[in-house]
Amino acid sequence: MILHGSVLSKVLGTATGITVFTPDELCEKTNYKVVYLLHGLHGNNRTWVNNTMLTQFGGKYDAIFVMPEVGRSFYCDMKHGYNYKMYVGEELPEIVQNVFKISSKREDTAVMGCSMGGYGALKLALSKPGQYGFCGAISSACLFLNENLKGLRREGAAWAAQSPSNAALLRDMYAIFGDDLTDSDENDPVILAEECAKLKKKPYIYAACGKSDSLLDENRRYNHKVQELSLDYKFEEWEGGHDWMFFSDALKRALDVWQEVK
Repeated sequence: MILHGSVLSKVLGTATGITVFTPDELCEKTNYKVVYLLHGLHGNNRTWVNNTMLTQFGGKYDAIFVMPEVGRSFYCDMKHGYNYKMYVGEELPEIVQNVFKISSKREDTAVMGCSMGGYGALKLALSKPGQYGFCGAISSACLFLNENLKGLRREGAAWAAQSPSNAALLRDMYAIFGDDLTDSDENDPVILAEECAKLKKKPYIYAACGKSDSLLDENRRYNHKVQELSLDYKFEEWEGGHDWMFFSDALKRALDVWQEVK
């Protein structure tokens, strides 16, 4: 079953799009697992359903897939914009719990995403380990956020002049992190991983990136960094680019790993 609609969010103060994919036959006696599936920079709430084989393989996991929409916010509480981190991490789970018959157990709750959504999934899982038992981070962007912000403060204007897409992304960064592009420890996956490693409850993290992906070096570097910490973390790479063929394959692998480690 695929449900498309909108949610009137009190946190955002406006309606926002949402897609939900459920098993075809919902059982009243079952508390389903839940996967919050996050879109990338150029996506929306329908992206995963429209561009992957989720509807073909997702039904076998006894899970409800919830796909919110957050624009180009990087799943942050924006300085000049909306509080999307609070919406996805706090308000949305309450709404889903009230509407669908899902388990409240952390081991039955996963957050996954690609590119910007992979970053968002990592950030949510690492900052809320008592809520998410599993994270699937696919071809994640902005893994060294504070380092990236420092570079933009120094060379942002020259970088933005290279292409319209760079200029648009720099505007996004100003909207999210403020006019001075202030470092944001609560949004930096490196710092969040270091803090999470100190806790008793930690999510299992599965990360993947294609060998032809422009983000591969950054993902490899993050893998080496996280391996130094006491986190349950698995990183895989195989042939593929920053595209939906790879994302679809990686999503299925992430779901299979989730099933194995539960």
